[in-house]
Amino acid sequence: MQLNLDPVLMINLVLCVVILVMGIWEYTKSKSWLPLYIGIAFGLFGVSHLITMLGLGTGLSGVIIMVRLLAYVLVIFALYQVIAKKKNA
Repeated sequence: MQLNLDPVLMINLVLCVVILVMGIWEYTKSKSWLPLYIGIAFGLFGVSHLITMLGLGTGLSGVIIMVRLLAYVLVIFALYQVIAKKKNA
């Protein structure tokens, strides 16, 4: 296994983990699903960055694409929820 210590990937991974933790923390305080959706989405982005950092990207490129696709769907769903809330307010 080859470890790819690209600084951009490492920063992205750290940011994804921080956003995931913040989403879980906010969910426990507010019981709103929206921060949890966003946290899980960025957690999935973090998983794809971790797979890339570990050098497994060549064998698992299809898995990475599916994980990122799921993350993008969750982000779009969360943004839809934000827009729908603002329209109703």
